[in-house]
Amino acid sequence: MTNATPAGATHTIERQPRLALALTGLVAAVFVWSGIGPHDRFTWFLETVPVIVAFIVLAATYRRFPLTWLAYVCIALHAIILCVGGKYTYALVPLGDWIKDLLHLSRNHYDRLGHVAQGFFPAIVSRELLLRTSPLVRGKWLSFIVVAVCLGISGFYELIEWWVALATGEASDAFLGTQGDVWDTQWDMCLAMCGAISALVLLSGLHNRALGIGRQS
Repeated sequence: MTNATPAGATHTIERQPRLALALTGLVAAVFVWSGIGPHDRFTWFLETVPVIVAFIVLAATYRRFPLTWLAYVCIALHAIILCVGGKYTYALVPLGDWIKDLLHLSRNHYDRLGHVAQGFFPAIVSRELLLRTSPLVRGKWLSFIVVAVCLGISGFYELIEWWVALATGEASDAFLGTQGDVWDTQWDMCLAMCGAISALVLLSGLHNRALGIGRQS
């Protein structure tokens, strides 16, 4: 089996400029909305920094290394989740409070959604980068490495939260969002892993088609 992923995938965002503009406009609108009167400005900054960094990187690589439409949609959805969490802080997102009251839960679970997303969406981006830039081909090793990459991202994010907490003390409470759960860090990483596995199970076929990879390679 050889790597059948071409350098210029047949369904990159370059062939769908309207989608590129729509995604950019949508994320920009949500970003601006999130920055208007957020619950905690410091938390908003910390939560949306990845969105700003991602935008700079994607803008810089748009022409010479465009990703597939699916990868860009995943990135946009993840950015929206981060912006909403930054607007309210994860523990106070209204949707999470509504579900909490409806189901009589003990906490706002929007942060759980955020950590599932932390594995789900990066899994597709990682899979694409590995298929297009490394000798890896579709198979068990690719899936294993993608999940490991997502776990590494999640673990590093937990380290960032720890460093911020040490540096800022109580100012970081909303950013940590533990809501009194002593196992919150472990839950976060576990959910990111589950998100990555789910993305591979649910979207690998669609991703292959977006990359222009046939059933046989």
